[in-house]
Amino acid sequence: MNSFGSFAYCFHQGIKNIRRNKLFSIASVATMTACLFLFGIMYFILINVQYMLLEAETNVGVTVFFDEGIEDEQIANLKQRIEAMEAVRSVVYKSAAQTWEEYKETHLTDELAETFGTDNPLEDSASFSIFFESVEEQTETVAQIAMLPGIRKVNDTEDMVNTLTRLNRILSIGSVIIIGLLLCIATFLISTTVTMGVSIRRKEISIMHLIGATDIFIRAPFLVEGVIIGLLGACIPLSILYALYYKIIELIASKFSSLFSTLNFVNTSEVFQVLAPVSLCIGVGIGFLGSYFTLNKQLRNFRQL
Repeated sequence: MNSFGSFAYCFHQGIKNIRRNKLFSIASVATMTACLFLFGIMYFILINVQYMLLEAETNVGVTVFFDEGIEDEQIANLKQRIEAMEAVRSVVYKSAAQTWEEYKETHLTDELAETFGTDNPLEDSASFSIFFESVEEQTETVAQIAMLPGIRKVNDTEDMVNTLTRLNRILSIGSVIIIGLLLCIATFLISTTVTMGVSIRRKEISIMHLIGATDIFIRAPFLVEGVIIGLLGACIPLSILYALYYKIIELIASKFSSLFSTLNFVNTSEVFQVLAPVSLCIGVGIGFLGSYFTLNKQLRNFRQL
């Protein structure tokens, strides 16, 4: 039998095995679908939360206040020195006049604001808002900034950044644990399906051994069976998730607009650029490996009889 004929036979037998074990095959595909669907949902949540946390981390600025009576020329010089630091992404200057105008708009009525006339009670509140390329370098750079002449005070956001980083880590670990449990269940069901297939074809396998069939030729149909189950179990949830992702984001944005109006979600193409190949590899990988190791065990038991 040529290579193409062998492949066609193995593929046909793999399909036949699935038909013979409809109940377990459907259960395996359904479990794999459920696992990878939940994997996709967890990935949606994780990648978007990480994206939002990264945005939050990089957009949380450190506020720097100057010594009283500092000259504009000194402020301009400080700005240049801070911008020259490698870890600094941008420096935004806010004058005392701007600070006072914002304070009046948010905290004072027009009548109360008028009582101050042209006086500015916040005349020493000019500041820099400094944003960093990476939160990992923030602590060291803030220490350097605090030592510059003319700097009176630095309001550090290290606690907030650490909280966001810990939250990101907890979400990642939790997702990995849940996904691992689900994939173990899927592997178990595929293993059960292959075991049933071997039991049903015991006589056929015995005859094939007697006429000199190789182990690879005997294993191939079962491996095909596992791969097909894994492939189906990956394609079905990917199709559903692709249709749902945009609608889920749209629903969240419309129902919780007050909470999520300032947040950005990862676009569909970026999500599935990673999710699609990973899900397919997981599905096919579990199907193949689950079948391979189970078949080795069953054939070893078979030879001992």
